[in-house]
Amino acid sequence: MELIWNPGDSQAWQDVHGQARAAMQQHWRYGEAWARLRVPGQRVAFVQNGQWQGIAQFTVRRLAGLCTLALCSRGPVWREGTSPAFKQAAIGRLRATLPARWPRVCLVSPDDPDPAAAGLAGRQRMVTGYATVTVDLRPDPAGLRQALHGKWRNRLAAAEKSPLRVQAMGSKPAQVQWLIDRDLAQQQHRGYQSLPADFVPTWQAVADEPRDAMMGLRADLGRDAAAAMLFLLHGRSATYYIGWSDDAGRGHGAHNLLLWQAMLALRERGVEALDLGGIDTQRGAGIARFKIGSGGRVQTFSGTWLA
Repeated sequence: MELIWNPGDSQAWQDVHGQARAAMQQHWRYGEAWARLRVPGQRVAFVQNGQWQGIAQFTVRRLAGLCTLALCSRGPVWREGTSPAFKQAAIGRLRATLPARWPRVCLVSPDDPDPAAAGLAGRQRMVTGYATVTVDLRPDPAGLRQALHGKWRNRLAAAEKSPLRVQAMGSKPAQVQWLIDRDLAQQQHRGYQSLPADFVPTWQAVADEPRDAMMGLRADLGRDAAAAMLFLLHGRSATYYIGWSDDAGRGHGAHNLLLWQAMLALRERGVEALDLGGIDTQRGAGIARFKIGSGGRVQTFSGTWLA
């Protein structure tokens, strides 16, 4: 086994990422965007007999000048069929070979519910598992609709008969800035924090085709926007990024209509998996019900571990 730090072959990286339909945090473009925003990172490819078996992308920070913290969020990502023994050996070499100053802490949080299968046997867990909802977009539209929970589907049917009209948003940064601004206001009001406001334009700027890096939909009542959603695209997968609705939009079930239309549009673009983001059934029960009702699969991963 060979660990190649900071490889230059983005296509080989994306081949592994695409096969796994992996998370945005492990996409090549994600690292490029953070580098543009002056957040340091490291990448590593796990290679055996000339073939890339896995990839891992880290954000790296120096804590108070005392310690280097390297976090691999939603990774490593492995080629299908990679053995737990190979994963365990690879993860075991990360901290020692990481090109960063000592002392250092190296953390991994793979998208796998089973620590043993993820190659983490015998390692120390630092944070409990993250839960998300993923929608498989490969079935045909009839199959996707059948997978919707009954109340969710009824809400969608009502929204389809409402005065709401859905349209695609433009792909230029200025055409989505209004939605980003409204989401920032939501964050301040509700007391949560997302990625920085300049992440989306940076995400687009580092893409080969900026128009293919994101997709936005808005639902209008008359001439006014009542709701909107923004999705970030990464290979065969996409991630729900932000959404907003006013009272009228909520009353008409705008988010049900927007998410359904987005699922169909993403499927047409060749996207196979849609990550709806984390859920918290205690502090955000309503949002969790909405995401689960879309027919997605709840996944609770094993957590964050010391490498």
